[in-house]
Amino acid sequence: MSAISDETEQSFRLSMLLYDTRYRSLTIQVIASIVIMLSLSWLVWNTIQNLQSLGKDFNFGFLTQRAGYDINQRLVEYSSESTHGRAALVGILNTILVAVLGCALATVLGVIAGVLRLSKNWIVARLMGVYVEAFRNVPLLLWILLIFAIMSESMPQPRDFREGGDASMLFGSIAITNRGIYIPTLEWGAGSNILVAVFIASIGGIWAFRRYARKRQEATGEILPVLWVSLGLLILPSALFYFILGRPVSVLYPELGGFNFSGGVHLRNSLIALWLALSLYTGAFIAEIVRGGILAISKGQTEAAFALGLRPGRTMRLVILPQALRVIIPPLISQYLNLTKNSSLAIAVGYMDVRSTLGGITINQTGRELEGMLLLGGFYLVLSLVISGAMNVYNSSVKLKER
Repeated sequence: MSAISDETEQSFRLSMLLYDTRYRSLTIQVIASIVIMLSLSWLVWNTIQNLQSLGKDFNFGFLTQRAGYDINQRLVEYSSESTHGRAALVGILNTILVAVLGCALATVLGVIAGVLRLSKNWIVARLMGVYVEAFRNVPLLLWILLIFAIMSESMPQPRDFREGGDASMLFGSIAITNRGIYIPTLEWGAGSNILVAVFIASIGGIWAFRRYARKRQEATGEILPVLWVSLGLLILPSALFYFILGRPVSVLYPELGGFNFSGGVHLRNSLIALWLALSLYTGAFIAEIVRGGILAISKGQTEAAFALGLRPGRTMRLVILPQALRVIIPPLISQYLNLTKNSSLAIAVGYMDVRSTLGGITINQTGRELEGMLLLGGFYLVLSLVISGAMNVYNSSVKLKER
């Protein structure tokens, strides 16, 4: 006969923090946290001491001082009498502008090049291979300078567009010159707000109809004419209100007057060079990501789609690419972040992004290098987190739902 006795709880001893696996990891984390906090405290204290020895303090009052320099490319009102904070805002908007334009164009180029590189046409596949390898293996800065040189040296001068000159406007409204590209812009009159509201409502109607059509197809198998209905909702209401409101929106074309064009929107060579170089460079990496994602899908998926009578284009669009997105999107996020951070190379061609304004001229004029760099790093950190968060949300919405 055996006796069963309850195990007595072992009393806690300090040696258990080191030798007991239940407490050892906690001990290591506490020690690491203390070391990190002490290091940060020493770093802050040392910085304050160095600033005091230089006769400086730590404040952001310089943002309210007069900037005193001009910015050639801007999306909001700015003059040399504006503050450094306003100049930083202009630079931030310029950075966001080139990042958005670059991500959009790089995605289009990357998807097309990635799909075409798998083409059975030998010439097309090799041409895409040359594009990918050429841009992946040459530094981005060289492409920026090359495109800027082509735009500045090989494009016609504005005087060549005069009567009897060698140059002519593209489609009669776009002038490509060595000073940049001039494109038409819209002039908003009275009642344009109503027209914009109607246009936004049309987009909302398109979204609602496409959602209804998808649910109806899933429930009954009936396919509604989504494309034509969407085009009708996009064009007809806006066109109807455009005439009812007395044509409140007109097009303002660039015109040659004096020594240069006036009117329209002026896209400077620095913006175009930076935008194209970033897009082509990042598009080459995205093409390889797309190619890898497509190859990750089983060939049986394509064969099954062909067996159902789907054509190659619809098979790629409806079967292959939706499944490849779960492989494509995670590395695509990294490419978007790289493109955004690489936009800081804009200083090479004189594009006034946030690196040139806040991180360049403002720091040189005010001597607030620590505060300026903290603001600059904080901006890039926030922008990267926003891009990463938005893409992660999109990835969660399109990934395959497993049961």
